[in-house]
Amino acid sequence: MAETHVLFVEDDDVIREATQLALERDGFRVTAMPDGLSGLDAFRAQRPDIALLDVMLPGMDGVSLCRRIRDESTVPVIMLSARADSIDVVLGLEAGADDYVTKPFDGSVLMARIRAVLRRFGHAGGAGGEHGEAPGDGGILAFGELEVDTDGMEVRRSGRPVALTPTEMRLLLEFSAAPGTVLSRDKLLERVWDYGWGGDTRVVDVHVQRLRAKIGQDRIETVRGFGYKLKS
Repeated sequence: MAETHVLFVEDDDVIREATQLALERDGFRVTAMPDGLSGLDAFRAQRPDIALLDVMLPGMDGVSLCRRIRDESTVPVIMLSARADSIDVVLGLEAGADDYVTKPFDGSVLMARIRAVLRRFGHAGGAGGEHGEAPGDGGILAFGELEVDTDGMEVRRSGRPVALTPTEMRLLLEFSAAPGTVLSRDKLLERVWDYGWGGDTRVVDVHVQRLRAKIGQDRIETVRGFGYKLKS
Protein backbone atom coordinates (compact mmCIF):
# COMPACT_ATOMS: atom_id res chain seq x y z
CA MET A 1 0.00 0.00 0.00
CA ALA A 2 1.43 3.36 -1.02
CA GLU A 3 2.39 5.85 1.65
CA THR A 4 0.10 8.80 2.18
CA HIS A 5 1.87 11.94 1.02
CA VAL A 6 1.49 14.98 3.30
CA LEU A 7 2.34 18.53 2.28
CA PHE A 8 3.19 20.45 5.47
CA VAL A 9 3.68 24.22 5.20
CA GLU A 10 4.96 25.86 8.40
CA ASP A 11 7.38 28.76 8.82
CA ASP A 12 8.52 27.90 12.36
CA ASP A 13 11.61 25.71 11.94
CA VAL A 14 11.20 23.86 15.24
CA ILE A 15 7.52 23.04 14.71
CA ARG A 16 8.11 22.09 11.08
CA GLU A 17 10.97 19.71 11.80
CA ALA A 18 9.41 18.12 14.89
CA THR A 19 6.05 17.60 13.20
CA GLN A 20 7.66 16.20 10.07
CA LEU A 21 9.55 13.63 12.16
CA ALA A 22 6.37 12.67 14.00
CA LEU A 23 4.44 12.25 10.75
CA GLU A 24 7.21 10.16 9.22
CA ARG A 25 7.37 7.94 12.31
CA ASP A 26 3.64 7.38 11.85
CA GLY A 27 4.19 6.13 8.30
CA PHE A 28 3.53 9.22 6.21
CA ARG A 29 5.71 10.62 3.44
CA VAL A 30 6.18 14.32 4.11
CA THR A 31 7.11 17.31 1.99
CA ALA A 32 7.75 20.26 4.33
CA MET A 33 7.91 23.84 3.11
CA PRO A 34 8.64 27.09 5.04
CA ASP A 35 6.37 29.57 3.21
CA GLY A 36 3.21 29.82 1.16
CA LEU A 37 4.79 30.35 -2.25
CA SER A 38 7.07 27.33 -1.98
CA GLY A 39 4.14 25.38 -0.57
CA LEU A 40 2.04 26.18 -3.66
CA ASP A 41 4.90 25.17 -5.95
CA ALA A 42 5.31 21.88 -4.06
CA PHE A 43 1.58 21.20 -4.23
CA ARG A 44 1.48 21.71 -7.98
CA ALA A 45 4.61 19.64 -8.59
CA GLN A 46 3.85 16.72 -6.28
CA ARG A 47 0.05 16.58 -5.83
CA PRO A 48 0.02 15.34 -2.20
CA ASP A 49 -2.81 13.36 -0.62
CA ILE A 50 -3.40 15.94 2.13
CA ALA A 51 -2.14 19.44 2.99
CA LEU A 52 -1.43 20.84 6.45
CA LEU A 53 -1.20 24.63 6.29
CA ASP A 54 -0.26 27.11 8.98
CA VAL A 55 -2.43 30.23 8.84
CA MET A 56 0.40 32.72 9.35
CA LEU A 57 2.92 32.18 6.55
CA PRO A 58 5.37 34.53 4.83
CA GLY A 59 5.00 35.28 1.13
CA MET A 60 1.45 33.91 0.91
CA ASP A 61 -0.63 33.32 4.03
CA GLY A 62 -2.22 29.96 4.71
CA VAL A 63 -5.77 31.11 3.93
CA SER A 64 -4.71 32.38 0.49
CA LEU A 65 -2.74 29.19 -0.11
CA CYS A 66 -5.77 27.11 0.83
CA ARG A 67 -7.91 29.09 -1.59
CA ARG A 68 -5.39 28.54 -4.41
CA ILE A 69 -5.25 24.81 -3.69
CA ARG A 70 -9.04 24.58 -3.59
CA ASP A 71 -9.26 26.32 -6.98
CA GLU A 72 -7.23 23.47 -8.45
CA SER A 73 -8.07 20.40 -6.38
CA THR A 74 -10.39 18.76 -3.85
CA VAL A 75 -7.42 17.42 -1.86
CA PRO A 76 -8.17 17.55 1.90
CA VAL A 77 -6.78 20.56 3.74
CA ILE A 78 -6.27 21.02 7.49
CA MET A 79 -5.42 24.48 8.77
CA LEU A 80 -3.17 25.07 11.78
CA SER A 81 -4.17 28.14 13.79
CA ALA A 82 -2.50 29.64 16.87
CA ARG A 83 -5.80 30.77 18.40
CA ALA A 84 -9.03 28.78 18.59
CA ASP A 85 -11.13 31.94 18.76
CA SER A 86 -9.36 33.63 15.87
CA ILE A 87 -11.26 34.82 12.82
CA ASP A 88 -8.53 33.01 10.91
CA VAL A 89 -10.27 29.72 11.71
CA VAL A 90 -13.47 30.78 9.97
CA LEU A 91 -11.57 32.39 7.10
CA GLY A 92 -9.65 29.16 6.56
CA LEU A 93 -12.82 27.07 6.52
CA GLU A 94 -14.52 29.52 4.17
CA ALA A 95 -11.49 29.29 1.88
CA GLY A 96 -12.12 25.57 1.55
CA ALA A 97 -10.31 23.89 4.45
CA ASP A 98 -11.90 20.69 5.74
CA ASP A 99 -10.78 21.00 9.36
CA TYR A 100 -8.39 22.88 11.62
CA VAL A 101 -6.13 22.17 14.58
CA THR A 102 -5.20 24.73 17.22
CA LYS A 103 -1.55 25.37 18.06
CA PRO A 104 0.18 24.35 20.21
CA PHE A 105 -1.20 20.92 19.38
CA ASP A 106 -0.65 17.50 20.85
CA GLY A 107 0.85 15.12 18.29
CA SER A 108 -1.81 12.48 18.96
CA VAL A 109 -4.58 15.02 18.32
CA LEU A 110 -3.05 16.04 14.99
CA MET A 111 -2.65 12.39 13.94
CA ALA A 112 -6.26 11.66 14.90
CA ARG A 113 -7.52 14.60 12.84
CA ILE A 114 -5.41 13.55 9.85
CA ARG A 115 -6.68 9.96 10.04
CA ALA A 116 -10.28 11.15 10.32
CA VAL A 117 -9.94 13.36 7.21
CA LEU A 118 -8.24 10.60 5.25
CA ARG A 119 -10.95 8.12 6.14
CA ARG A 120 -13.57 10.55 4.84
CA PHE A 121 -11.65 11.01 1.62
CA GLY A 122 -11.07 7.29 1.07
CA HIS A 123 -7.31 7.32 1.67
CA ALA A 124 -5.74 4.61 3.78
CA GLY A 125 -1.98 4.94 3.21
CA GLY A 126 0.11 5.70 6.28
CA ALA A 127 -3.00 6.34 8.33
CA GLY A 128 -3.93 2.68 8.23
CA GLY A 129 -7.67 3.41 8.36
CA GLU A 130 -10.56 1.88 6.48
CA HIS A 131 -12.44 3.59 3.71
CA GLY A 132 -15.48 5.49 4.92
CA GLU A 133 -18.90 4.37 3.78
CA ALA A 134 -21.40 6.81 2.36
CA PRO A 135 -24.85 6.75 3.94
CA GLY A 136 -27.90 5.74 1.96
CA ASP A 137 -28.94 2.76 -0.14
CA GLY A 138 -27.76 4.08 -3.50
CA GLY A 139 -29.57 5.47 -6.52
CA ILE A 140 -30.68 8.95 -7.49
CA LEU A 141 -32.47 11.07 -4.90
CA ALA A 142 -34.42 14.12 -6.05
CA PHE A 143 -35.25 17.19 -3.96
CA GLY A 144 -36.90 19.71 -6.24
CA GLU A 145 -34.31 20.83 -8.78
CA LEU A 146 -31.57 19.04 -6.83
CA GLU A 147 -30.52 15.48 -7.76
CA VAL A 148 -28.08 13.42 -5.70
CA ASP A 149 -26.59 10.32 -7.32
CA THR A 150 -25.42 8.30 -4.31
CA ASP A 151 -23.87 5.59 -6.51
CA GLY A 152 -21.94 7.86 -8.85
CA MET A 153 -21.23 10.46 -6.14
CA GLU A 154 -22.54 13.21 -8.40
CA VAL A 155 -24.86 16.14 -7.76
CA ARG A 156 -26.90 18.10 -10.30
CA ARG A 157 -28.93 21.24 -9.86
CA SER A 158 -31.47 21.98 -12.59
CA GLY A 159 -29.66 19.37 -14.69
CA ARG A 160 -26.25 21.01 -14.30
CA PRO A 161 -23.42 19.31 -12.41
CA VAL A 162 -22.45 20.77 -9.04
CA ALA A 163 -18.81 20.46 -7.97
CA LEU A 164 -18.54 19.51 -4.29
CA THR A 165 -15.52 18.71 -2.18
CA PRO A 166 -15.59 15.24 -0.56
CA THR A 167 -16.51 16.80 2.80
CA GLU A 168 -19.37 18.75 1.24
CA MET A 169 -20.52 15.57 -0.53
CA ARG A 170 -20.56 13.56 2.68
CA LEU A 171 -22.46 16.34 4.41
CA LEU A 172 -25.06 16.38 1.64
CA LEU A 173 -25.33 12.56 1.76
CA GLU A 174 -26.14 12.73 5.47
CA PHE A 175 -28.91 15.23 4.80
CA SER A 176 -30.17 13.27 1.78
CA ALA A 177 -30.40 10.05 3.77
CA ALA A 178 -32.93 11.67 6.12
CA PRO A 179 -34.73 14.55 4.37
CA GLY A 180 -36.88 16.59 6.71
CA THR A 181 -35.08 15.21 9.76
CA VAL A 182 -33.20 17.66 11.96
CA LEU A 183 -29.54 16.71 12.34
CA SER A 184 -27.69 18.34 15.23
CA ARG A 185 -24.26 19.85 14.78
CA ASP A 186 -22.80 17.28 17.17
CA LYS A 187 -24.33 14.44 15.15
CA LEU A 188 -22.92 15.88 11.93
CA LEU A 189 -19.49 16.25 13.54
CA GLU A 190 -19.65 12.59 14.51
CA ARG A 191 -20.89 11.29 11.16
CA VAL A 192 -19.10 13.55 8.68
CA TRP A 193 -15.95 14.61 10.52
CA ASP A 194 -15.58 11.33 12.41
CA TYR A 195 -15.26 13.12 15.75
CA GLY A 196 -15.70 10.69 18.61
CA TRP A 197 -15.37 13.65 20.94
CA GLY A 198 -16.77 17.15 21.12
CA GLY A 199 -15.59 19.41 18.33
CA ASP A 200 -15.95 23.01 17.21
CA THR A 201 -19.36 23.37 15.57
CA ARG A 202 -18.07 26.26 13.47
CA VAL A 203 -16.70 23.58 11.17
CA VAL A 204 -20.26 22.39 10.54
CA ASP A 205 -21.74 25.88 10.19
CA VAL A 206 -19.20 27.04 7.61
CA HIS A 207 -19.53 23.86 5.55
CA VAL A 208 -23.31 24.18 5.57
CA GLN A 209 -22.91 27.76 4.30
CA ARG A 210 -20.60 26.56 1.53
CA LEU A 211 -23.00 23.76 0.61
CA ARG A 212 -25.96 26.14 0.50
CA ALA A 213 -24.10 28.41 -1.91
CA LYS A 214 -23.79 25.48 -4.32
CA ILE A 215 -27.13 23.68 -4.03
CA GLY A 216 -29.43 26.60 -3.17
CA GLN A 217 -29.62 28.83 -0.12
CA ASP A 218 -33.10 27.62 0.87
CA ARG A 219 -32.47 23.89 0.40
CA ILE A 220 -30.97 23.39 3.89
CA GLU A 221 -33.01 24.90 6.68
CA THR A 222 -31.64 26.08 10.03
CA VAL A 223 -33.68 24.85 12.99
CA ARG A 224 -32.61 27.30 15.66
CA GLY A 225 -31.28 25.64 18.78
CA PHE A 226 -31.28 22.17 17.22
CA GLY A 227 -29.36 21.97 13.94
CA TYR A 228 -30.13 21.67 10.23
CA LYS A 229 -32.45 19.74 7.95
CA LEU A 230 -32.76 19.20 4.21
CA LYS A 231 -36.09 20.35 2.79
CA SER A 232 -37.70 17.40 1.05
